[in-house]
Amino acid sequence: MSISFTVNGLTVSVDTDPDTPLLWVLRDTLGLTGTKYGCGIAACGSCTVHIDGAAVRTCVLPVSAVADRDVRTIEGLSADGTHPIQQAWRDLDVPQCGYCQSGMIMAASALIAESPDPSDEEIDRAMTNICRCGTYPRVRAAIHRAVRGDA
Repeated sequence: MSISFTVNGLTVSVDTDPDTPLLWVLRDTLGLTGTKYGCGIAACGSCTVHIDGAAVRTCVLPVSAVADRDVRTIEGLSADGTHPIQQAWRDLDVPQCGYCQSGMIMAASALIAESPDPSDEEIDRAMTNICRCGTYPRVRAAIHRAVRGDA
C-alpha cells in the first residue's frame, strides 16, 4: 500500500505495509537514522519526532497514522543545528552517551513551541523521555536557557 506524507518539508510516498511502525519507515526506507530505537513499546522516547507539531513516539505508531500529515525528525529541526534547543544542548553538554538525545531534543522543542516559557513543573510533565545517564537536571537547564534566548 502506498502512503504519502511530508517529512522535513518534503512530500514522500512509501509502498509498505500500513502497520509498519513509522520508526522503521523513517530509518530503513527513508534513511533518516537520527531517530533511534530504544524500547519498542513507546516508553523511553528515543523514537520521538513531531507529527503536526506534537511530540510523538514512533516505535509503535503505524505509518498509516501519518498519511497526509507533517512529520519532522531531528534532521529537519534545523538545517544547520542552530535551533535554540540544539544550541543549549551543546552549550550545557547535556548528552553523556547521547543515545536518547534526538528524542529528548524533539520533545523539548515541541514543549517550547507549545509553551514558550515553561515552568519546571511543565518541563517535568512534558519530558517523559528516559535517559539512562540521568542528565535530567541538564535537560531542564537547557530548556530554560533556550527559552531565555541566550543559547
